[in-house]
Amino acid sequence: MNPDYAIMMARYNAWQNESLFACVETLSDAERRKDRGAFFGSIEATFAHLHLADRLWMARFLGKEAPDVAKADLQGKIEDWDAFVGERGALDRDILAWAKRLDADWFAGDLIWYSVLAGKEFSTAKTDSVVHFFNHQTHHRGQIHAMVTAAGAKTTDTDLLFMPVQFASL
Repeated sequence: MNPDYAIMMARYNAWQNESLFACVETLSDAERRKDRGAFFGSIEATFAHLHLADRLWMARFLGKEAPDVAKADLQGKIEDWDAFVGERGALDRDILAWAKRLDADWFAGDLIWYSVLAGKEFSTAKTDSVVHFFNHQTHHRGQIHAMVTAAGAKTTDTDLLFMPVQFASL
């Protein structure tokens, strides 16, 4: 585990989110909110979960207090889709900036963090926490990709090795 891994995955995260948002733009609000049987139900609710989880993990990685979680956040409701897309883009830029600031020493030791959902404190290796963070994103984006495809939207490539140069060089 090293900063290069985190940077690569942060770039991948930004690329995939931008790609999925472009696909979702072709769907109606109703299609985006339709329960499709995924763990969080809809495309929108899955995006909302991922955004909330990424905000929580970034707070943990930065040693900050967890963001205030509104009830709507936990229910996966997004009041203003366009504003949400902008917030997600800003978060993706923050994730990449964080990854670029890491040095190899940061990965040593454990991360002690509090889970709002479990209601208790955990201690995990920083390396495992970073892998989990990026794997969690990929997992839920895979669900979104499947739902978007089922809704009839044309999706784009998801293979890391085919990341476009504009993202690979961010």
